[in-house]
Amino acid sequence: MDAKDGPHISIDTGSGFCFGVTRAISKAEEELSQSQPLYCLGDIVHNSREVERLRQIGLITIDHEQFRQLHDASVLLRAHGEPPSTYRQAEQNGLTLIDATCPVVLHLQERIRREYLSDAGHRRQIVIFGKPGHAEVLGLVGQTEGTAIVIEHPDEVTRLDFTRDIALYSQTTKSLEDFRYIVEYIRHHIAPSATFTYADTICRQVANRMPHIREFAASHDLILFVCGRKSSNGRVLFDQCLSVNPNSHLIDSPDEITPAILSPRPTSIGICGATSTPNWLMEQCRERLQALLQS
Repeated sequence: MDAKDGPHISIDTGSGFCFGVTRAISKAEEELSQSQPLYCLGDIVHNSREVERLRQIGLITIDHEQFRQLHDASVLLRAHGEPPSTYRQAEQNGLTLIDATCPVVLHLQERIRREYLSDAGHRRQIVIFGKPGHAEVLGLVGQTEGTAIVIEHPDEVTRLDFTRDIALYSQTTKSLEDFRYIVEYIRHHIAPSATFTYADTICRQVANRMPHIREFAASHDLILFVCGRKSSNGRVLFDQCLSVNPNSHLIDSPDEITPAILSPRPTSIGICGATSTPNWLMEQCRERLQALLQS
């Protein structure tokens, strides 16, 4: 749309699928083109629209209970990763796994597993900064046979026993700023007799988007952040938009774009999204905006 016809609408070129998600979806499409059925353990991505698109070409999403009942089938493991128990179950059930675990997540799992096995008496507290119950976090905790401590918010660091050794890790999509706060807090409170080690395991594909998306949000009158409600990374990035532009709205689909959002009429509109947001969905949002502005 030309500036003379109405607000300028732009899509953030830094938004959209990260490498891990792109890789998982490519694996699913490749497998579906060769044979069916293909099952996926959990939503392949935290975006209901993309999940539905893949369902229409044959991808069957199952939960862990259904996985336990499945035999002699092909199952895709999504980018978030899975705990060791999932691999053991697959072997017992004669399942073929198409492992699309993100390499960054896989490396993190291996580090935490080594940390756990290196402490024979398990006296060290393995702490994961992450969202309890999140698929990636479940996979990480599984490397420690369920013993890792998960803290979701920086202020929860006070729960730790500072008289005992601490090894800190992070879910790959958490805030780098919050992680650094936790590191400094532990450094200042750990007992002289205890040791503290940490590994900055936050994915830079996510962390590097934060300053960019703040700049993008600040340069527009109105921001539409397109994101699935279940996306942990999406919430973090949307909060970055809100921090610099209070006229930011989180939407799941073009249907949520209403005339009310366009009042007062903006001069520029920015569309952006999470690492789980497909580009085609942001394009549909632009088309919806153009239709509303021309009506």
